[in-house]
This record gives sequence, structure tokens and C-alpha cells, in this order.
Amino acid sequence: MIHRRLFLKSSGLALVAGGFLPGTFVRMAAAATPGRRRALVVVFQRGAVDGLNMVVPYAEKAYYDARPSIAIPRPGQKEGAAIDLDGFFGLHPSLEPLAALYRDRSLAFVHAAGSPDPTRSHFDAQDFLESGTPGRKSTRDGFLSRALAVTTPAAASPLRAVAVTPALPRILAGEAGALAIPSLDRFGVRGGSEKNAAFEAAYGAESGGPLAATAKESFEAVRLVQKAAPEKLAPANGATYSSTPLARSMKQIAQLLRADVGLEVAFADVGGWDTHAGQGGSQGQLAGRLRDFGATLNAFSRDLGSRMSDVTLVTVSEFGRTVRENGNRGTDHGHANVLSVMGGGVAGGKVYGRWPGLAPSALFEGRDLAVTTDFRDVFAELLEARLGVTALGGVFPGWTRGRPLGLTAA
Repeated sequence: MIHRRLFLKSSGLALVAGGFLPGTFVRMAAAATPGRRRALVVVFQRGAVDGLNMVVPYAEKAYYDARPSIAIPRPGQKEGAAIDLDGFFGLHPSLEPLAALYRDRSLAFVHAAGSPDPTRSHFDAQDFLESGTPGRKSTRDGFLSRALAVTTPAAASPLRAVAVTPALPRILAGEAGALAIPSLDRFGVRGGSEKNAAFEAAYGAESGGPLAATAKESFEAVRLVQKAAPEKLAPANGATYSSTPLARSMKQIAQLLRADVGLEVAFADVGGWDTHAGQGGSQGQLAGRLRDFGATLNAFSRDLGSRMSDVTLVTVSEFGRTVRENGNRGTDHGHANVLSVMGGGVAGGKVYGRWPGLAPSALFEGRDLAVTTDFRDVFAELLEARLGVTALGGVFPGWTRGRPLGLTAA
């Protein structure tokens, strides 16, 4: 049985948030702005993005041997070529908006990273990643909720943790409390202050114990959003967001951060990465998804400008895809993948992780890129350096820390 308080905190806050209650880009500094809270933003690419075509190991012949029709050409070779990163890896051309951030050392990648669990089930892999306990299905809460629970300040904001999703995601479920806000302009009770007060009084009167506390926190969050009115903040610094679901989510996270409502952890997800057929190379299905992805992250960083010194953003997917393309010019469920890390405190301009190679003898189960960096090692460094989490054993139970990556700037 789910712990009563966990259930009430998660479902109660998501209920309110779900609407059931009627400049020029400024170079990111390594140090956070004094007096402003640091924030971690997580973007989940659901469906297993093809990390080998996202950050391309173009110097490895085996990559081209395995992908005769979907490989990204080497830099400078012809139109649609990869954008060189370090002489070995290149960026998919659709991610060109992120190239300047990499050169500016505000963006890094961690390749051959992922979960040590070998599952190729989307459901299980996403669950293991969000719970932070690979291979263990009995974990009830998410690792970001546990991280928040061990760092709760005396005066935590009711908007401390927000997912811009229709329902509270697994990664934020837990006793720390979090909000699911699919749309800022529809958050709360509509109909004026009198109806708002009457509904709050009625809801509070009907509630008791932990549910009453949850209701109180929920209405405090509503009042804070209404007072700050983040949805009225237009993008700054010439940033332009498209109308895609990911762009709408990231725009709202930027609005919450700029409104200074006490946001410390934000979450968004985007699907459509399960490219079993017709994946394409420099053009096509995956390229289109990556084009929106790169443009949106670029707009987000531009929108926040100097505030990005207080924000660290990480992108992750449940697993990678097969090294060899299949008979439908796509790729199947794989193992290791690539994570992106950008923003304040990131020692960027580098592709991190130990590269295992794509030779047949180096592949996991003879078909996939092998995991050499546990995803928990990446998040541990970020949680520790950016949010001050020290009790990492409680955040990732059963985890043995690997060699530090050095991903965060001093």
C-alpha cells in the first residue's frame, strides 16, 4: 500500500494544479547570482532517443558500417554533416542552435551513459530511471522528491518543485511535495477572489489531517502564482518559442524562474523518440524532432539570459537504440545513450564519459552501445554541486558511486 502521506501529497497537489479546482544572450557565469536560489531543470525524452545520431561518433568507422542509410556524414564531408565538437564526436545538424552553447562551455554531453539494468521495456526503464533504483520495482517515490526531502529549507516555497505535465511524474512523487501544472494561465480557481476564498474555505473544512495541510499548501501555491503572474512575462532577450508542446513547457518553466517564485526543481517531458521505422539521417523523422528540441533549449537559455547562471538543465532518455539500423531504416531498443547538461556551474565544451567503442566485441549483448557511466553518477554530481544535496545514499539507495566525472565547474 502506498504511504498515506505520499499519496495525499502527490495526488492532492496534482489535483489542484491539473485544473480540477474551478535580452541579447548573456554569457552564462559559473557562479550563481547571490540571493537567488539555484534550480535544476530535467527534460525527459520519452521513447528512447537515438543518442548515436544525436551526438555522433563520426571518427569511428564501425558507426558508418552499421548505419548505411541513416548515419550522419562526417563534418565537412557534404551537406547535412555533423557539427564537429572535439575531433571525435559531432552534433546532429538539427541541433545547430546548441553549438554556440557548447563552444561557450555552457553545454556538455555525457555519452555511453544510462541505467545498469538491461531492460528494453519503455515502461520499466522509465520507472527505474525516475525512481532512481534500477531493477527494483518496489520503490514508491521518485529520486528528485527524495533529493528535495533531504534539503528542505525552513521556508520552502509551495512552488519549490513543479512539473509542467498533466499529471505528477514518477520522478517527483513523494513526501517532499510537488505540483503538476500543465498550464500556468489555467492554474487555480477561476471566478474571482470571492469564489476563490469560498472554495478554499469549503475545501479546507472538508479536509482533515495530512489532506488539510496539502490543501493549504495547494492554495498557497495558487495565491503565489496569481500574485507573481508569471504567465504574463513575455520571452526576454529576443528569445522566440515555437508552439510545440515542448516549447510551451519550457516557456512556462522560464516564466516561473523569472518570476522568482522559489522554484528549485522543474520537470518537463517530450515524446516521439521511438524511431523503429523511417528514422532518417540528417533529414527525416528524428531530424525534425531534434530541430524542435535544439531550438527550444536555445530559446530557453536566451530567455533566461544571465539567470542561466543559477539554472542547470539536464536532458535524459530511458535508454538508447541499437547500433545497427534495422530493415525498416530505423533503430530498435538499445542500452546506453547520451545526456545533455547545460547552464550554470557546468564545465562545458566537452563530451564526458568513457567511450567503449562500437566494435562488435565491445557492444552490450552484441548489439548495443555499452553503459560506462551510471545515470545516477551524473545526477549525483549535479544534485551535490548545484542544490547542496549531501545525503546521496538516501537519494539513490543501493547505488555505488563511480569515478567522478568533473562535470560541474568549481
